Parts: sequence; structure tokens; C-alpha cells
Amino acid sequence: MKKRIIGVLITFLIATSLALASCSSSTTSSTSTTSTLPATTSTPTAITSTAVTSTTSTVSTVASTATVTTTSTGNWWDNLGTPQYGGTLTLYSSVDVTVFDPALEGFNYNIIGGWMERLFMDNWLTAPSDYNFSTAFRPANYEVGCLASDWEFTDPSTLTVHLRQGVYWQNIAPANGRELVASDIVAHYTRWYNSSTGGYTVDGPHATSNYLADLTSITAPDNFTVVFKWSITNPDWVYECLMLSGTAENSIECPDAVALYGNVNDWHHAIGTGPFILTDFVDNSSATMVSNPNYWGYDERYPQNKLPYVQTVKYLIIPDSTTALAALRTGKLDNLDGATIQQAQAVASTNPQIIRTTVPSIGEDIDPRMDTAPFNDVRVRQAMQQALDLGSIAKDYYQGFVSPNPDSLTSQYMTGWGFPYSQWPQTLQAQFAYNTTNAKALLAAAGYPNGFNTSIVVDQYFDTSLLDIVQSDFAAVGINMSIQVLPLPSYNSLVGTQHKQTALNAGSAGNLGKTTEPISEIGKYITTNSTNSWGFNDPNYNAFYTQAQNATSVDGVKAALLGANQYLLQIHFPISLLQTVTVSLTQPTLHGYYGQNDAFTGSYGPTCLGFYAARCWLSQ
Repeated sequence: MKKRIIGVLITFLIATSLALASCSSSTTSSTSTTSTLPATTSTPTAITSTAVTSTTSTVSTVASTATVTTTSTGNWWDNLGTPQYGGTLTLYSSVDVTVFDPALEGFNYNIIGGWMERLFMDNWLTAPSDYNFSTAFRPANYEVGCLASDWEFTDPSTLTVHLRQGVYWQNIAPANGRELVASDIVAHYTRWYNSSTGGYTVDGPHATSNYLADLTSITAPDNFTVVFKWSITNPDWVYECLMLSGTAENSIECPDAVALYGNVNDWHHAIGTGPFILTDFVDNSSATMVSNPNYWGYDERYPQNKLPYVQTVKYLIIPDSTTALAALRTGKLDNLDGATIQQAQAVASTNPQIIRTTVPSIGEDIDPRMDTAPFNDVRVRQAMQQALDLGSIAKDYYQGFVSPNPDSLTSQYMTGWGFPYSQWPQTLQAQFAYNTTNAKALLAAAGYPNGFNTSIVVDQYFDTSLLDIVQSDFAAVGINMSIQVLPLPSYNSLVGTQHKQTALNAGSAGNLGKTTEPISEIGKYITTNSTNSWGFNDPNYNAFYTQAQNATSVDGVKAALLGANQYLLQIHFPISLLQTVTVSLTQPTLHGYYGQNDAFTGSYGPTCLGFYAARCWLSQ
């Protein structure tokens, strides 16, 4: 099972960054620092929605009666300033949009959240100091209903969802603004049903999904109730499948359009219930969405304020990162996610007003073959770990913007779901401390007093400059490592499919410090996993996956995850490097955004574009 990313953000203040005051307090389990956008003092006026036309349909003109409060609520979000209506939010996508239908292969995650919605959404009332949605994994306790109003498990394998009433399809033919009903939800998931296997994992021209593999039926007993039946009794996994899986599975398209056109892959047939309407698309150039005048949503922080705040969302398709950074510098973009530390520092020197927020990314690691000498000896693996000067790498290579602590399977910043370094027993911390003397002694005890020669295979996207440092650290204890860089397809074939790598490998995706769905992460190392390319065959570890799968509560899943984390640390697999970061760059005129993962881009998982773009606002 492959899922997207999770956890709690660790934010560091970059150089001279401006900050979001609402995020300034730290949690007890991580050292996070954020700061706030400057509050606006201007009082906006209500915006009247205007008619929107496309080449195939017309959206009716509806005057917005929403006004904006200027009264303090006494809540943390007052520090973000007073919301304002209007303006164009300009974002960018590094890839072109080629597929608009969620049930077709190649579905694009970047923009569809603007017009399609899911059953659940992030809790907008959550203080960033409690949980700041910096990664794609959202624990269920931080989610609320979107198209769903409420839900309950009527028995351990049955989730009953009650739909929000008063939600309407966008006023575009053939839906023509009718109300969303339960049969619409059933129609969406039925498109994923595979009659040949009798399960909800479709094939052929449609996308495939492991998230729905345990779904056995979906029915609508009345117009506003949907009943999901599962073959499992694990509430955490059920929540993950419906809340956190890729937007393809859970983005609800209009069944009327599917019935009329066969699919909704033509952008003119993009009809949803979301806050924005797709009105223009130019291949390899741009996508434009305008405010949906019939949108049902109101701002949870200011319940009298009708959403969305911005009038237009424009996506510029810019494949080249240098060009995108230039657009940000000149004010042509309001936000750019995924920048490197070096790029962010360059922006800081030319545009110090741009807000820079660091976001945890992949955890780098080295993966030895567990069934091949010398790596099948835990003393060798511990020696390799202790040969690495992680503190110097964090300080000198990453310039102090990453934590110097090693990672476990799940990210140390995944509060409640990980195993942060601060909680490791001192005996375990000592095994990961930089100690070349002890590393050499361990190698000698394992039968390698003079070290050994080995090689590592990495894909073309792995940080080879970091690997040069690793090579030098290893050489200092007698481990002479050569480096082979392969194109990604060749790497995946050799290491992933053929499982022929007999020494070390490291992929750009990383295997430690994961911020993705926990059960999936436990499962990657089990003996029967087809992607297990490390010769990892350990019944003791397999038991944690079984425990997680059979858990009947969230606490049960957490207990299995903690056990898996501890076990992998004790056997020193994989070899931990560090949790990396990317940087979110934001214009000071964009308010309500502070680095939430997938808010505006969904390259690595489900996008929350419509949710955040509707609730953020621009200074006029």
C-alpha cells in the first residue's frame, strides 16, 4: 500500500525570514518556530460575483451577500488579520495537466481540488502550534466533514456517513446546480469497482487503488446517507482510505457529466461542488478558476463570512524552477512550494519580504542488503551508523536548517505517530552517536579489522553531494564505498523489480523519516511485500504489521507503529542520515497560509487547493 505524506511540521526560521505570529508557540514534542504575516488594518468591502462563461456552459450570476468581520474573536487566528474579498491568487504547477478525470490514469493532483471536493477536510480551527498540516497525512482527530456532516461506525466494519445538506453542483449543464445527494457518492465509488476481481480496485483505462481494496460495498439508504462496508475492522485504516488517500479516489466528480460524456476528461466537463469553477485551460500554459457564486461554504473562523475570499485562482504551468523563482521575485506568483534551502537563501537576499517557511521532507538513508555479508551482521550496520557525523552534516551541509538527530521509520516530527529521538533511551542514542573509535571496534569484532570494500547504487535524483560526504566518513573507518548513479527507470528495475542489488542502495524517495500513512510504512519491510528489495526477512518484524492490520482502535495502530520503529532502530536498519526540508516561499500579501502541505500543489499526494484557496485572502 502506497500512501502520501503525514505528520507534524517542524519549522525553522530561515535567516531573516518574516514570520507568522500565530504559529510562534512550540509543541512539547518538537522545537518548532513560525511567525505571522503582518496583520492588515484595512476594512474590505463585499465583492459581487460576476457572470462566468466558458465555451460550453454558462454559470449564473449570483450576488454575494457576504461581509467581512472586523471584530476580534479572541482566538488565535485574529493575528492573521482581517479577511478580505477579491483579487487573483496566482500559483504555479511544474507539470502540465493532462488528465482531468479522477478515475483515469495520470490524473493530475495540482488543481482539481479547486472544483471537486471530498467527504472530509482539514479542521480550519486547529491552531498551528497544535498541528499545522505541514504534511499530507492528517490524523482523523484533525479532520472534519466537508461533503459529510457527521459519521459513525455503526458496527466495527460499517462506516455510516451523513451528507451535508444544501450542497449544490456548480450551475453548469448537465448538473445545472442541483443538490448533491447520496447516490452521487455511490456513483463515484462505483466507478472504481472491478467486476473481474469483485473489489473496488478498477483496472483497464481507470486508475488503480489499494486504498479501496478492503471496501466491500457502498449503498445509499436515503438521499443523505452513505453506508461503507469494509472487510476489515480497523477504524484507522478506514479513515485513512476515505480521508487521506490520493485525491483520485475521493474527489467526487459529477455523475451527470459522466453519464452524458462517458468520462470527464475534457476540462469543459469539469463540474464539482467546490469553491471554484474551472473556466479556462491552455495546455502547457495556464488554468483559470473563478469563485463559485453558489458555493455552500462559510469560514469556520468567521462563520458569517461566505467563501471563497479570492475571486480568481490562476495556475501558471512553469516546468523550470528557475523561471518559477523569477516569477515569484517579480510578484507574478503568490506562493512557491518545494524550494531548496539554497534557493530560499537566494530569494532572501533579493526579496527579504518574502516569507520563508521550512517544511519537513524525505528522510535520507542508506539501505543495505540484509541477506548479504557483511551487512547481515548488526555490528557492521551499527559501525556504519556511528561512522556518520550527522551533527556536522546538519550544521555544515544543511547550514543548520535540519535536525542533527537520526530518524526512525516514521518521522521524528510526527507527533503521536512517530518515535522522536528525544524519546529514545540513552543506550539507543549512544548506538547512533558519531564515534569512529567504536565503529572500528565493531568492524573488528565482526571480522573486518581492516574494513571492507563495497559499492552503492543510487538513482539520478539522489543527493550525490551528500553521498560524497558519506563516502568520506565511511573511508575514515575503513569502509571504501564506490558510487554508481543510474537513471531512475534503471534504478527501479535493478533494485525494485529485479532485486539484484547485492550491496547498498539509496533512492531519492527515502525510507526513513517518512511522513506518510503509518500502516503502509510498516508494511514496506514485511517479507511478502513485492517492493521489499533489501532481502529483509524477519518474522519478528512481520508481527508488527499483522498487529497494525488487526488493530481495532487508533491506539492499537500506534502501539504497533511504535514497536516497528523501536525494532528497526535496534537492528540498525536502514542506516539513518537526516530528515531533509524544503522551503515554502510566500508573498506577504497572502494571508492564512503558513506552509500547509498540499495546500496549493499536490505533486506528492492529495491536494487541498480548494479548501485553502477559499479560506486564504490577499491584501488589497
